[in-house]
Amino acid sequence: MFDPSRKQVRDLFFEAWRKYRVGEPLAGMEAAALEAILLHPEYHPALSDPERHRDRDYSGESNPFLHMSLHLALEEQLSIDQPPGIAKLFGDLLSRTGDRHEALHEAIECLARTVWVSQRDAAPPDAQAYLECLRRRAR
Repeated sequence: MFDPSRKQVRDLFFEAWRKYRVGEPLAGMEAAALEAILLHPEYHPALSDPERHRDRDYSGESNPFLHMSLHLALEEQLSIDQPPGIAKLFGDLLSRTGDRHEALHEAIECLARTVWVSQRDAAPPDAQAYLECLRRRAR
């Protein structure tokens, strides 16, 4: 899924949750999606009702699908240390917080800001600004 539509992303989360609940094996990205889902029990009701939430707009409120997608993106970055140095900085952040989920959320704040600035400025993401944000939070 290199450029998935909103429906494809949401369907990934809906299907991972459905399979988990009925005990079916997960395929591909579903396992990673389930990890993010299990960290967020507050999203389970929405994931249990795809017909109601598949096309829902989350203007002015937290978007659970965006949040879980940022979890997936960050986990991928950490697994390949891209941008270079992110894995070490995340380790430093984890040492400071003492809680992996809290550290993930702090890192996701940096990632979300980097993506927002990139979109606002119609420019590539600034990896150095992203890493500096992580560095500041790790202190």
